Amino acid sequence: MGYGHCLCKGRAHIVATHVDAEGAEETTRLTLEVDVAKADPVRYMIDETVDRWGYRFCWRACLCGKQTRDLKTAGKRCHRKGIPPQLPEMFTRETTLPVDKIHEPDQGEGPDPAQIRCLITQVSTLLRHAQEREKQAAASVRAANPAFRESARNLLHYLALRSFDMRDLQLYLAARGLSSLGRTEAHVTASLAAVLNALYRLAGRAGAAPAPAIDFQQGRQLLLTHTEALLGPKPAGRSVRIMVTLPSQAATDGGLVRSLLAAGMDCARINCAHDDEPAWAQMIDHVRQASRETGRTCRILMDLAGPKLRTGPLVPGPEVVRWKPQRDLRGRIMAPARVWLVPAGAPVPEQALADAVLPVEEAWLAQVYPGDQIRFQDARGKKRKLEVVERRGAGCWAEACQTAYVEVGMMLELHAKKGGRNIEAPATRVGTLPSLEQPIFLERGDTLVLHRAPVPGQPAGHDDQGRVLAPAHVACTLPEVFADLHAGEPVKFDDGKIGGVIRSVREDAVHVEITHAKEGGSKLRANRSINFPESVLPLSSLTEKDLADLDFVARHADLVGLSFVQDPKDVIVLQDELKKRRAGGLGILLKIETKRGFQQLPWLLLAAMRSSPVGVMIARGDLAVECGWERMAEIQEEMLWLSEAAHVPVVWATQVLENLAKKGLPSRAEITDAAMAERAECVMLNKGPYVHDAIRMLDDILRRMQAHQRKKTATLRRLLVAKVPEDKAAMEHAFGR
Repeated sequence: MGYGHCLCKGRAHIVATHVDAEGAEETTRLTLEVDVAKADPVRYMIDETVDRWGYRFCWRACLCGKQTRDLKTAGKRCHRKGIPPQLPEMFTRETTLPVDKIHEPDQGEGPDPAQIRCLITQVSTLLRHAQEREKQAAASVRAANPAFRESARNLLHYLALRSFDMRDLQLYLAARGLSSLGRTEAHVTASLAAVLNALYRLAGRAGAAPAPAIDFQQGRQLLLTHTEALLGPKPAGRSVRIMVTLPSQAATDGGLVRSLLAAGMDCARINCAHDDEPAWAQMIDHVRQASRETGRTCRILMDLAGPKLRTGPLVPGPEVVRWKPQRDLRGRIMAPARVWLVPAGAPVPEQALADAVLPVEEAWLAQVYPGDQIRFQDARGKKRKLEVVERRGAGCWAEACQTAYVEVGMMLELHAKKGGRNIEAPATRVGTLPSLEQPIFLERGDTLVLHRAPVPGQPAGHDDQGRVLAPAHVACTLPEVFADLHAGEPVKFDDGKIGGVIRSVREDAVHVEITHAKEGGSKLRANRSINFPESVLPLSSLTEKDLADLDFVARHADLVGLSFVQDPKDVIVLQDELKKRRAGGLGILLKIETKRGFQQLPWLLLAAMRSSPVGVMIARGDLAVECGWERMAEIQEEMLWLSEAAHVPVVWATQVLENLAKKGLPSRAEITDAAMAERAECVMLNKGPYVHDAIRMLDDILRRMQAHQRKKTATLRRLLVAKVPEDKAAMEHAFGR
């Protein structure tokens, strides 16, 4: 249906075309006599049309000086006259104002009364719809925890506001020197009421907007209150908290945890997908002890693992080890390879320092002394030798100046140093070695079979001419999703490094055509992520393991992370499970990691508001894989806005200062990313050998940026570069005189 509407001297005209269920068209022209100053022509037209055709539709209206029969012509006339269009009623999911160019009055002109009247109508409509949306969802407001009841109302107001395309309205308001409604998140009705009252004054009309549900100060204060309830008091000198993922070593090294707190950690994250309860208990004890010693508050987040889809195990490769010496650019040896020889079955305390570990017979190893040589032929038939340099306990160190490949069962011969002793048993065999992983090599156009059976996967089989005899295959850790997959849907592996399209779905297997891989092919390994971004998978966020872990979490943590949440029912189930464990007040962090989770965020927030405290984590890594890297900037902005409208704190997560934490040197891009993270209430760092440097740098960036930015608002701190030179010579030099 399409139609045009204009107001001509108090008369409203509407030309509408209705298509009935059988495809027949009916065109009607409605003319309504209204007093523009006293009545609402918008409401009259809608009522008349609903009476005539019995259902609602989205209308668009224009103000102009001539009547017109179509919307396009009316819009063009409005452009020329500089009159904004009427705001459309919210009867569709998205509406767009029919204006693509703004005409402003000449210099010196006062406000156009017709423009101001139309702006009043638009802003009044926005305010009315905010109130109507609250009434429609009154049950959600009543179900909210008292601490979040006003926040639930404000979120509903914001959803109503953002169901309109207000870009042209914003330009008209800004041209009048009014708020462009670009910072309404925390106080929607207060912003609308303030603009409406200003428009009333410009129009010289008596009138006042209804009192807002939340004023400007209350909106800001609610977010601060909810943030402190979830993440603890803000640290001295900055408002954004720093969260750090604890490594496994935190269970055995209390000094490591103490140094993290001293560097600036405000919240410790424990990933329940790793380690076990005894290790978690040790980590928590170390955090509590370090908090007492340093005097710093530190909350503990425990992330439930959730139902993450992964590739199954692969057929193991050969049992072989390899070592090679370090060489310079000219091929000269800078350092020999170090090999640790140890009795078979004995622990290997020095393994981290060794290029390779060889298990051998204990009796044979007892004969080995520094200066001896161990000679052998490696897996390629190359003659190689090891020089024994040191005995240590039951094992010994040896060095090699050549690259070698050693397999299980390979014969080693011991030769005493020149002029040395006799050796009774000069030969032994290499014991059990770890199997090398045999990844699946995939190129564009290849077929990969995901199967239900938990059998090890393996690469494709080929004949002597290179033709494929059997496609590559690998198990899926959650084969129950097969019932909800369909041909044509995309699939991504290993955090998006490999992509494909489902070609067929059977009860026991899914056939995938690889469409995205590195030039020359990519390797798919065991325990790598699988994502179905366009598939609706009815998986519960709480697995059996999560429910078992929740017993420990409820007793020891300050907040729990709900991974892969995508349905409000998942949130309610978690709340009920916490109540069963008498932990209903435990903080809940919604981890948004899937496309569906992002799409359901408003309703997830309303469900989460049934308890307190609550927060949102933007898991940018998984979200980028699901939604596309090119959309990540847009998505994280929308999540920040929605969370602020709900007065809910946000944790900005994934790959923050990643290069610095892992390699010791940040990239320019991640410095900018860390600066943008200041708009969240908390920033998460992942573990790494240089994580202390990352904490200190992030602390410095956040302290500096909070003087320039608060959420979406730039704060105008005095700029040193704006200072006028006091010295006359410097002034003349600065201005080229």
